[in-house]
Amino acid sequence: MWLRAIAFNSAFYGWTFLISFLFFPFLIFSRSVVLKIIKFWIHGVVWICENILGLYLTIRGKEKLLSTPVILAVKHQSAWETIFLHYILFDPSVVLKRELLWIPFFGWFLKRLGMVPVSRTKGRGTQDIRNLLKAAERAIARGQPIVIFPEGTRSYPGKKETYQSGVASLYLHLKIPVIPVAHNAGLFWPRRGFLKYPGHITLEILDPIEPGLSRQEFMRVLENKIESRTDDLIHEGGLYVSKA
Repeated sequence: MWLRAIAFNSAFYGWTFLISFLFFPFLIFSRSVVLKIIKFWIHGVVWICENILGLYLTIRGKEKLLSTPVILAVKHQSAWETIFLHYILFDPSVVLKRELLWIPFFGWFLKRLGMVPVSRTKGRGTQDIRNLLKAAERAIARGQPIVIFPEGTRSYPGKKETYQSGVASLYLHLKIPVIPVAHNAGLFWPRRGFLKYPGHITLEILDPIEPGLSRQEFMRVLENKIESRTDDLIHEGGLYVSKA
């Protein structure tokens, strides 16, 4: 297991550094060129996951993705979903913590693609929401689906963090459907730790929540959809989750 983990991490981080370093000058080119570079990197990551780690992905409900503007609210368990949503979706705009944009090379690629940064600094809640809504409007105007992790931080499989208000603000302001997304990636790609495990990650795209609900009702429906289906997928993956 350790040898596999060493091989995987060496390949993953080596590939990431190589692409970031070699293609750094291409940041001056158009956004479409940068997107092609990211797609090339991600396909390499998929190959590394499958051929070195033995980790595969099954997607359920892909037919539920809409061609109209949409928000995807995704369970957050690890770095895996942050990466692989760019494999599943053509050109998403992901709401992420601002600090990720400061990572040399890699963070600059994220910024160039039009990701939506948010701050975790206390006391900036109102300003952050305003910035979030403006950035989301720009993403929708570019035709990008918006991806947000409602908990705002990663949770261990079988656990959940408090759902934050940002996703409801997007839902009410943009008046577009929100598609909940559940998965069990945390079983195989833990939020912390060197080891990654072989297996089959299942990601399921659930029925959209249409505009028109109140803030409270929307949050209740969203959390119930994501958490109940995530628990089922974690159980499928081999970890028992109590329904009590």
